[in-house]
Amino acid sequence: MKKYLLLVSVVVMGLASCVTARQYEELEARKNDCETENKQLRTSNEALTTQVNELEAQIDDIGKRMGALESDTTLLGSSLRHLRSQYDKINELNDILMAKNSSILEDMNAENRKLLEDLQTAQSDLQMQEDALRELETQLDSKETSLNELSAALEAREARVNELEDLLNKQQEAANALRDKIATALLGFKDKGFSVEEKNGKVYVSLDAKLLFPSGSTVINNEGKKALVDLAKAIEDESDMEIIVEGHTDTDKIRGNSIPRDNWELSVLRATAVVKIMTENSSIAPTILSASGRSEFHPVDPEDKAKNRRIEIIISPNLNELFQILEGN
Repeated sequence: MKKYLLLVSVVVMGLASCVTARQYEELEARKNDCETENKQLRTSNEALTTQVNELEAQIDDIGKRMGALESDTTLLGSSLRHLRSQYDKINELNDILMAKNSSILEDMNAENRKLLEDLQTAQSDLQMQEDALRELETQLDSKETSLNELSAALEAREARVNELEDLLNKQQEAANALRDKIATALLGFKDKGFSVEEKNGKVYVSLDAKLLFPSGSTVINNEGKKALVDLAKAIEDESDMEIIVEGHTDTDKIRGNSIPRDNWELSVLRATAVVKIMTENSSIAPTILSASGRSEFHPVDPEDKAKNRRIEIIISPNLNELFQILEGN
């Protein structure tokens, strides 16, 4: 009996090593029950030593219980075999999963390395772009500074240009007014070889030589003197101007050794005579007057000698203010 119980215990323990934790706990509980029962049987066996009849009855009862245990053992064996089959399948599935997991990890590692390389390349490109952007920002700041400086210079230049235009317009208006004033003052000489016009801000007064001088002479006649005095009086109140008196001759050569000896001298002496009449009969400052001889080399009409013999008085505005503005540029 004891051997049989021991065998059952060993079988139960063997089964417990091959089952799940829950089944093992159930078997352990049953095992504990069996041990308790074994103790009771031992106690009963000692007590029934003298009570054989009662013992036999108990043996029959134990036989029944053993049958139940054998049935339970058979059931447990079937469960154990099923559990082992499930365990094998789980192991097989686990191996498959482990293999797939290793493959996935390898693929992930390769993909991660590729992503890391792409990320490093992208970071490098981004850094290059940021450096280029900073360089462009620096250039932009420099160009913006230059643009601001150029804009300021342009505004200043525009202001000077406007100032120049205003000054030129004023000078143009003054020249036109002076032309009209001279034309009015010498209106009586209009048909006697006198003309006045404005060109490029200057007033050009042209007097035919026959109005002023006898042929070949440098002495101004009375009518010519009157014309020059009227001209001088008309412009003596004008300020900021320069007056150039030019003498012009025709191409006829002067013969003889007396003065004037040639057309150069004749043109200079006539221009000088005009300057003297103007300064002696007006308040025009001699400092703004100059006399020059152009001889025969600046004809107005090569076919008309009479037109070429003339005195030209060129009245120019004083350009100092204009030059000062230009120098400011």
